Amino acid sequence: MWGIGSSHAAPLTPFRYEGQAQRHCPEDEVVWLDFRVGRYYSRKQKRYGSGLEGSYVCRKEAKASGYARSLLGLR
Repeated sequence: MWGIGSSHAAPLTPFRYEGQAQRHCPEDEVVWLDFRVGRYYSRKQKRYGSGLEGSYVCRKEAKASGYARSLLGLR
């Protein structure tokens, strides 16, 4: 599995706005990627869309780039 910062990581397209990310990947879930902690959050989680060091990305791209889902705040 590829790690964060690996030279073999899959392309990741970060977006400032959720709608931009959804247009980029209409068949995928949009998640909030916190680059500082290296985790992504789904819309159901409290930290979704928060923080200064993050972006909206497509879930499949985040996973392929080596980022893991955060388990904090899952309901």
